[in-house]
Amino acid sequence: MKSLLHLTGSLLLTATFACAEISDTDLARLGNDLTPLGGEKAGNADGSIPAWTGGITTPPAGFQVGDHHPDPFADDQPLVTITRANLAQYRDQLTAGHVALIEAYDDYKLVVYPTHRSASVPQRIYDATKEFAPTARLVNDGAGIEGAIRGIPFPVPQNGHEVLWNHLTRYRGDAAIRYIGQAAPQRNGSYTMVEFEDEFWFNYARTDIGPDELNNTLVYFKQAVLAPARLAGTILLAHETLDQVIEPRRAWVYNAGQRRVRRAPQVAYDNPGTAADGMRTSDQFDMFNGAPDRYDWKLVGKREMIVPYNSYKLHSDQVSPDEILQPLHINQDLARYEKHRVWVVDATLKDGTSHLYSRRTFYIDEDSWQILAADQYDSRGELWRVSEAHCINYYDVPVFWSTLEVHTDLVAGRYLAIGLDNDQQMYDFSIQRGERDYSPNALRRDGIK
Repeated sequence: MKSLLHLTGSLLLTATFACAEISDTDLARLGNDLTPLGGEKAGNADGSIPAWTGGITTPPAGFQVGDHHPDPFADDQPLVTITRANLAQYRDQLTAGHVALIEAYDDYKLVVYPTHRSASVPQRIYDATKEFAPTARLVNDGAGIEGAIRGIPFPVPQNGHEVLWNHLTRYRGDAAIRYIGQAAPQRNGSYTMVEFEDEFWFNYARTDIGPDELNNTLVYFKQAVLAPARLAGTILLAHETLDQVIEPRRAWVYNAGQRRVRRAPQVAYDNPGTAADGMRTSDQFDMFNGAPDRYDWKLVGKREMIVPYNSYKLHSDQVSPDEILQPLHINQDLARYEKHRVWVVDATLKDGTSHLYSRRTFYIDEDSWQILAADQYDSRGELWRVSEAHCINYYDVPVFWSTLEVHTDLVAGRYLAIGLDNDQQMYDFSIQRGERDYSPNALRRDGIK
């Protein structure tokens, strides 16, 4: 293989892990040769990946909160378009999933642009990362963490569990409400749009509590189905826990037809995602969520790879969902890819447990800890589904987060797109929420309204 696995620090290349505290030497590197969240600040050897200089810290001129986010890199020209014809030249820089998509579809392509390390978060998240990294630790065989709040708990990760928890705890704002669409087109391109109102209160990101006051809760989440009419009125409420051995995810569903709230323990692992036509599992939402206890997590290392990034075209209110949703795959003319350094983590199913996916490989951005791509394998070990997170910097916060997730089923020849917001009002990161807003009683009131 021509592409070199770039290993940072002393990585454990096995499925096990050790609870090692960050060294004083590595802690001092944060904000120096490492970014405040633990990425390598310097560019790469050939200059194709530039140095991180803080990411986007101010919105473009003319932007107003509530607007769809204009593309700050709109003048960029493509460096190369990767197709089946030149795949061999770039194969070592691509995920297995991207190679499979190019080989599966005659017209599939990756349009590669200059790299911009645009990821940034508020200063208080950088400060919290350095403050709590010395006390952060894995518990219960990696099924939970303790001793951390607000910041990235493991900015210099030593194993796969730590990288995964960096993704699960990454900053996505203090709270947010968004209106998005989800579609699973048939092979001929026809689709029914499912519309959601999603609401997040990121308990872990709060400024007014310490690590011992989290009540074992990472995120409060509420999702209401707005359309189509046959599904409208269903509301999911979930309390995502920090230690899922002590306490699994707490979840309830309001059923509009019955006007009742019921516990929903099935909203986890490989149970079907909401109204997704069987095209994703519950734990594929946000690329991966929930308990990690059914897998062994191996940290492979760090690689320079071509991944989706700065996907402002897919976010734009100047295009419609119809322009994005095409037969077999999304409109790749609207997707943007760049070369970035990513952590590679391989998850293999533990003996004695079950899941639709026997193996999953995740590619995690070094600057934001966002999972950018994932490959999912079936029980035979064959590549089955390919996932992408097309992300932007929501620079009014700022926060780097997905604007569109795409999950492609190579066997069915179909895909699921979730996050379509082109004709919707923009994410609102200014909402004020509290614990009472996410109780089962509040869910009942929301359903009756």
